[in-house]
Amino acid sequence: MAGNESQVIGAELERVLPKVPALFDRDDVFYSTIEKRPVEIISSRDMRIPLEIRPNGNTSYYDPDGGDMGRGDISDFDKGLINAVHLEHPVEMTAKTIWSTDTTRKAVINAFRHSLATEMKQFRRDVDSQCMTDGTGTLATITSVSTTAGVDTYTCTTDGFRTRLLRSKQQINIYNSTLTTCRTAGGVQNQAKIIYYDQVNSQIQVPAVPGATAGDLIVSGGLQMLPPTALYGVKYHNNNSSVGTWLSFDRSINPEIRANAVNANGSALTLPLPRLAMNKIGDRIGINKGSKMTAWTHKAQQSAYEELGFNVIRIDKAAKEEGLDMYFNDNMRIAGAPLKISYSWDRTRIDFIDSEVWGRAELKPPGFYTNPDNNQRVWELRGPSGGVAAAWIFYIVTSFNLFMNQPAGASYIYGLAIPSGY
Repeated sequence: MAGNESQVIGAELERVLPKVPALFDRDDVFYSTIEKRPVEIISSRDMRIPLEIRPNGNTSYYDPDGGDMGRGDISDFDKGLINAVHLEHPVEMTAKTIWSTDTTRKAVINAFRHSLATEMKQFRRDVDSQCMTDGTGTLATITSVSTTAGVDTYTCTTDGFRTRLLRSKQQINIYNSTLTTCRTAGGVQNQAKIIYYDQVNSQIQVPAVPGATAGDLIVSGGLQMLPPTALYGVKYHNNNSSVGTWLSFDRSINPEIRANAVNANGSALTLPLPRLAMNKIGDRIGINKGSKMTAWTHKAQQSAYEELGFNVIRIDKAAKEEGLDMYFNDNMRIAGAPLKISYSWDRTRIDFIDSEVWGRAELKPPGFYTNPDNNQRVWELRGPSGGVAAAWIFYIVTSFNLFMNQPAGASYIYGLAIPSGY
């Protein structure tokens, strides 16, 4: 009887592809733009942002024939206040992980060096997600909850972010819809960790959180105060609400610090909406003030805009062999503003942003958490006995916040219908 392949399988060589592709994104599109702006270095004290809130509008008629000319006034000046928030990104691995991948004879990647090279990119992507938020660290809204064998499955389709701002293995907190109750309070040990992440179906799984229900909010790890306070992102600054505060200003009594907004009321994008959003800026701060605007949105709304172009496109065929591309490229403008795409943007919004009035108040730039005495970056862990554990950890940290000093010069469209498939 002839020998078969199973008899020699122990001597066969295993082939492993040397390239290891990432099955996820590390986009940091908006954060990269704001990062290029001049930074304001701050201490732990609040930074003041002086603002000319109201003009002296005391122009009137008078009688030059000895009439009483009345009294005068000047413009009102006030200040916004901002301080840094503190973000961290810990990376931990065991000695065996490092030893098992420390040469090309053992593995196609060096786990330690790979982490050093890529974790900053991941951190920047996570910071970019924070830049999308409203200042509370809210990353998603739970639409429905199902619990099986001690595991919660959250479906998040309520808002335009869905689960885009979340990541696998991320530590999160669960709050009620009004941010007055933290269901995972009691310290970082009570935070929920994402153990399953399905972006396509807008679902995550975490160990069961008592009381979690539809309408609850998923908030960044490290935030358990009531209410949570986090990075001041796009939805914090581009906000026309009359409720709450903006840089210490009461929104209810200071309409000057509210952004401009156009409500699409769930309808599809139409051409008058962006024009109206831009014109509202002119109504507030004058003509030509929106000349440096960029229209930021998700690819979904870019596709909706492209569909409007399809309705008027005409192709003239020449008498020769030609290729065919019926789509527009990414060099688009909307109401005069360049259209910039981020897959982390709210699918239901288009935000008109002038980067000239945005900036960063920075206490510590992004980098390794280090010992100021010896510049140590990698730290050994301790076991339950108090002895050394066979593992190491390092941290990437930063302390900063985002600000803008002209809310009247900001505008956005919200409540847009999401095109089918997005």
